Amino acid sequence: MTTNELNAEVIAIGTEILLGDLTDTNSVFIARTLRDLGINLFFMTSVGDNEKRIADSIRIALGRAQIVITCGGLGPTIDDMTRQAVADATNRGLTFHQDLLDQIAERFKGFRSQMTENNKRQAYVPDNAIIIENPVGTAPSFVVEHAGGIVISLPGVPREMKFLMNEKVVPYLRQNFGITSQIIKEKILKVAGIGESALDDAIGTQLLEASNPTVGLAAHSGQVDVRIAAKADTTAQADLLIAEAEAEIRRRVGQYVFGIDNDTVEQALIDALRAQNAGLVIGEIGIDPVISGRLKNAPPEILKAVVAYPTPEAVAQALGIDSSMPLRQIAERAAEQLCQQNGVGVALVVVSHPDALEDHADSNDGSAVAAYVVGNMRSRAYGFGGGTDTAKEWTGTWVMSMAWRMLRERVEAQ
Repeated sequence: MTTNELNAEVIAIGTEILLGDLTDTNSVFIARTLRDLGINLFFMTSVGDNEKRIADSIRIALGRAQIVITCGGLGPTIDDMTRQAVADATNRGLTFHQDLLDQIAERFKGFRSQMTENNKRQAYVPDNAIIIENPVGTAPSFVVEHAGGIVISLPGVPREMKFLMNEKVVPYLRQNFGITSQIIKEKILKVAGIGESALDDAIGTQLLEASNPTVGLAAHSGQVDVRIAAKADTTAQADLLIAEAEAEIRRRVGQYVFGIDNDTVEQALIDALRAQNAGLVIGEIGIDPVISGRLKNAPPEILKAVVAYPTPEAVAQALGIDSSMPLRQIAERAAEQLCQQNGVGVALVVVSHPDALEDHADSNDGSAVAAYVVGNMRSRAYGFGGGTDTAKEWTGTWVMSMAWRMLRERVEAQ
């Protein structure tokens, strides 16, 4: 079996994940590790601390993947149910291992802590399981081989999980599935100034439906990520596949690409302003510094002024704008006037009602943004107000993305 045919599934266990009390970073780490091995990952599941539901999740996963990796639920408390759930899902019992309990006791001695009686639970593992000793924690892990597939159970403590994944699980997978050097590499093109549907149409179905490399879109406010992922036996082969796809994508939509991978729209905007010797003024009304906070590294010869007012009414009064106008028009008028007052060609403005704490998607009365670039204006309105996390995340990104695109259009028009 090649890694092209090898599928895995990750099951994150813990009610705290489902309640939103804990962000599941473990599954992300495992996914990236599997990606680098060239193993397909088509499903990631989260399940609470319920023995039957965990067992059902494992059974379902074994029906569609050769490798199932669970994470969490191996502790000593009564709600740590993974051991029994794996046993139930693979039709076997649990076996007590005195040597595991002795190892756990030794680790507690090293911690200068007293091992409690409930730690004995951690010395039970499913019958005939391959034990994975955990030298960095107290939760032994294990592998259960069942009906042509395997279940690998790892602890939920990130430090322990990462160590065991890298030092124990990866070598096991390489040896047992004959995985050699095949890898999955990816590259992300950062795009702004074009909507997701228009971008999808411009790239075309031939690229978007290709199997290797794969091309996918992830939309954000004001920008879209184009992810290219290639699977190959060597890094050089994967790089070549990605380069060929990237070249074709850039041929079709290259004018909208502002960066790759970890590049940011704020740095792209600073670079564009510097290239055109353009000055910038920022207006943030009724909201935290969602633009200036991200452009704090802009040199003073570019960022000329940051203007803040507590409410839309306050900025309207200060600039002589009719406060009864819709927020979008207030943002546009403020952008024009701030440019005139500061003698610059570019203005980015966000206007929000600071006390609007709820999201009203069907309304345009929460926030508005405007990007003004040398006589050209782009703006939009949102239903969420300045007191929401959504406004703080979306408004700054959108207005910076539009300003970058408008500056790019000026170059293209020359």
